[in-house]
Amino acid sequence: MKRRASNTIDKATEKIRAAGQRATPARVRVLALLGGAPRGLTHQDIETALARSGEGPMDRVTLYRVLDSLVSGGLALRQADESRVFRFSAAEQAEAHAAHAHFRCDGCGRVFCLNAPPPAAPALPAGFRLSRMSLDLRGECSDCSSGRRPG
Repeated sequence: MKRRASNTIDKATEKIRAAGQRATPARVRVLALLGGAPRGLTHQDIETALARSGEGPMDRVTLYRVLDSLVSGGLALRQADESRVFRFSAAEQAEAHAAHAHFRCDGCGRVFCLNAPPPAAPALPAGFRLSRMSLDLRGECSDCSSGRRPG
């Protein structure tokens, strides 16, 4: 188990350095956490997970600065959910998720990967350049629609 955590830390350190940033302990901790998360995490989710780790909590302002630096360095993505709450994910996860559609539950906020490719990009007017495209379907997951909201 310790070796796996060490691998995660080593990979996060390498990615931060490759992006031209200093691999501070705070940046490494946050990027390692995002890289292992199954879904986008809110600032509160990250703060809670870091506090529960063996290394202890991180100052809230430091966490905001770390997230900003990871986003500006292209290592993490920041996306607002339907409640206008930012969720952060490792940039590599976003690239992997661009190849399929997603279902977002309005009840619990979970995101489910669907085994369906997104549609082809539409023709754009002259001079327009597409940088990213995603397909998000919204509704209620099976747990929420049956009244068994996940905890």
